[in-house]
Amino acid sequence: MTGWDVADLTGPDGEDWRVPVSELAARQVELGRLLSAAGVAGALLQHPVDLYYFAGGRQNASMFIPAQGAGGSTEAGGNGPVLFVRRSLQRALFEGGGSDCPHEVVVFPRMKEFSEVLKQRGVTAAPGLQFGEVPKTYSDRFVSALSPLGACPDVTGIVHAQREVKSSWEQDQMNAAADVQLRMFEAVQAVGGEGITELELVAAAEAVSRSEGFGGHIHMRRFPLQCDRGVIVAGRAGGIPSFFDSAVGGTGAHPLNGMGSGFTRIKANEPVLVDLVHAHRGYIVDMTRMFVAGSLDAAWVSRLEDMVAVKDTVVDVLDRGGLCSEAWDEGFALANEFGHASHLMGMAPDQSRFLGHSVGLQLDESPVVAKGFERPLPIGATMAIEPKVVHAEGSIGTEDTWIRDEDGMRPITADGLWPAITEW
Repeated sequence: MTGWDVADLTGPDGEDWRVPVSELAARQVELGRLLSAAGVAGALLQHPVDLYYFAGGRQNASMFIPAQGAGGSTEAGGNGPVLFVRRSLQRALFEGGGSDCPHEVVVFPRMKEFSEVLKQRGVTAAPGLQFGEVPKTYSDRFVSALSPLGACPDVTGIVHAQREVKSSWEQDQMNAAADVQLRMFEAVQAVGGEGITELELVAAAEAVSRSEGFGGHIHMRRFPLQCDRGVIVAGRAGGIPSFFDSAVGGTGAHPLNGMGSGFTRIKANEPVLVDLVHAHRGYIVDMTRMFVAGSLDAAWVSRLEDMVAVKDTVVDVLDRGGLCSEAWDEGFALANEFGHASHLMGMAPDQSRFLGHSVGLQLDESPVVAKGFERPLPIGATMAIEPKVVHAEGSIGTEDTWIRDEDGMRPITADGLWPAITEW
């Protein structure tokens, strides 16, 4: 036998883990509608996460999706969406649905011929590019190649806005991720205790996650696109800041990996913050709970109770359709009333200014519970809400991932199914 077979591309026990063709088709149609509403002729998508979202895989490729009714669209007599692939063409076709693929899959042409190839497909104006997602040196090549069609607008915001609302299928993936995540916390509970290092706890959680199909990457939008998905910090390590814009930094294993868990060992009666992320078929859930070898003193318990109250306030604002900025204002005001303003989401000067971040295929999606987000959480959007306080002696807080549906805010992750504090 020579070569390889697409039959080898399966999930566990031969399960088909491809994005359903119906999902891809609906996403492409919706983007065409959004582009038309924005007055943009089309989009040329190149970010790996968006290639997965719209084309079903993250091959080395560029995907053209025309605006509804614009040149290149089927409504205007064109050929519709097409994926131009450098490698691997065979995988790209299979991952897009094989013979049922809702878009064409073709070999990427020579760059100097690219605009002419689009013209032959009925395209009459330059498509937008993801200037907010891809490096300038990369996008500049396409700006030059597409110049015979005109100037390329930026479609980053249009794509981000579309991805905020999760379909029923996407929500199913996040629910599956939450089930695995619970077993990750169970693994931490089983192996933890005095003298165990943070990294040993992460390894126990990682073993569960990997065995369930986690692919090894947590995708982010914000440069430098790095995140340690298992942030377990014990005692004073929880008070160490890092480069990462979050409440909790941690020592990390070494300076190049300078966030998250390190070699700190758990000591009796000190707070151990366990912040675990899992991604199922790319879809992320985020959850934080507290652990302790022994028991926490009254001051730490009081701080945690305050953060639960702040969480409830944020959820209540979003539940009634309030603005994300209002959720920040009310949550911060309550934390300030409790006396935590100087320790909320970090210690000055290293404080983060948010109380919740949207999640999906990336950990830092929009909108955010922060100033400047003058809009409600859309119905169908998913958000991790995570008020925490940080002191030199450690950090404490809570976090769950939520969805806003027609009935209001509903937890995806454990919420009340896992206690706020677990004692070893």
